[in-house]
This record gives sequence, structure tokens and C-alpha cells, in this order.
Amino acid sequence: MTATAPGWIEPDWPLAGHVRVLSTLRGGGVSEGPYASLNLAAHVGDRPETVAANRLLLREAARLPAEPLWLEQVHGSEVARHGGAPGRPPRADAAVARGPGRVCAVMTADCLPVVFADRAGTRVAVAHAGWRGLVGGVLQATIAALEASPAELYAWLGPAIGPAAFEVGPEVRDAYLARLAVPDTDACFRPNERGRYLADLHALARLVLRQAGVTAIHGGEWCTYQDAQRFFSFRRDGVTGRMATLAWLA
Repeated sequence: MTATAPGWIEPDWPLAGHVRVLSTLRGGGVSEGPYASLNLAAHVGDRPETVAANRLLLREAARLPAEPLWLEQVHGSEVARHGGAPGRPPRADAAVARGPGRVCAVMTADCLPVVFADRAGTRVAVAHAGWRGLVGGVLQATIAALEASPAELYAWLGPAIGPAAFEVGPEVRDAYLARLAVPDTDACFRPNERGRYLADLHALARLVLRQAGVTAIHGGEWCTYQDAQRFFSFRRDGVTGRMATLAWLA
């Protein structure tokens, strides 16, 4: 398969140009079949050499200053500090970096990627916030690891499954109502005819962020499930690839 140039989405936010953020689209790689074409995950059944080629294509197209810190994501709340000794991918669902040239990354295919940067442009972070990680505190843990005032942070919500497609059971709604304790939480769950709920992951993330003191919140308008041409979606396809959301200081 011949690759076209990788594509991505960038935040529309008023931060300095040296704060670099992108969230990849599914096109522009060399993977085939259900992974077509810019699959960046090595754990989903794609050929390892193809994943490596896709990562190189992205690194060259985006002019990344270094190989991203790829994580072993487990839907938890652990945060990796970029800059340690190289080795196996950290077992974490978020990464924080200070100083230029350190690229944080999370992979998603319906879960919500959330990027943070401080107003002064001295630190960045990326978190993988599926429903388990979001209710389990991954965003709060990432904010704490940034060691900056939440009022000085900007957050950007990348592509994730939208509220028209994200069906969950009552146990998911109950977990959020118990853990978040915010009056507007129940409004993020719309009952359907199947006795289940359609959940708004972006709206839940906004509630969590505001409760933590972050008010400069951007993004959140892309649904991975409904746009098969641009996004991978695990809920839609089952066997599929993963996009990546990256953040670094140039």
C-alpha cells in the first residue's frame, strides 16, 4: 500500500506557537485491512513492522523532535513523567513533560484524549480518558502531576465517541453519579428505549475539569463512531487501529 501524507487535527486555542499539539486521523499510513491506514498501535494485531513504518511517517510529517513516549494504557489513572531513563513503555494513561523536545502521546479509538498546557507554555500533558479512566480520576491525577494552578491551565478535548453513539449500562451512570457528585452529571446520560443510556463523554470531561478548577476548555466536537472515513472506532468496528494525540514543547 502506498501511503499518502498523514493528516491530523490541531487545537484552536490562544496558546503560544511553541506549544505543539496534534491528534492524528486514520489516513496516510501503510496498514491494511481493518487497520487501514495510519494505525499507530502495536497491541491491536497489526504487523509490527507496519506500525513502526506508520510511526516513522508521522514523525517525519509532523517534524517531531523525538520519538513519542508511547504508553501501555490500562484505563487507569497513573501518570508518567517524561524524561526518565528509556526502557519499556510506562504502564500509565497519561504523560507529563516539561522542557522542549519531549513528546507525550496517548492512543485512542473512541476514548477521549485530553491535552493540557499551562498559560506560560512551560509544560504539557496528554491523558487517555475513557469512561473508566474519567470516573477513576485520570484527569485530576494529570492536573496534579502538572504542578500548576488549574486556573492557569488550558485543556483541549480531542476526537471521541459522541453522545449519539456511546451507549452504556446503568452501572456506568451510577458510577459517575457516585464519584463526581456534581448536579449536572445526570444530564450527561440520556435514557434510550433499550433501558440503557447514551452518555456524553465530552460533557462529562468538562464537568470533571471545571470541578478541578480548569475553565479554559476547548475542542470536543468530533465523533469517532460516526465518521468512519477519518477516525478509527472500536465500538463501531471491533478490530481496528488507533489514532494518537501528541503534545510537546518546540
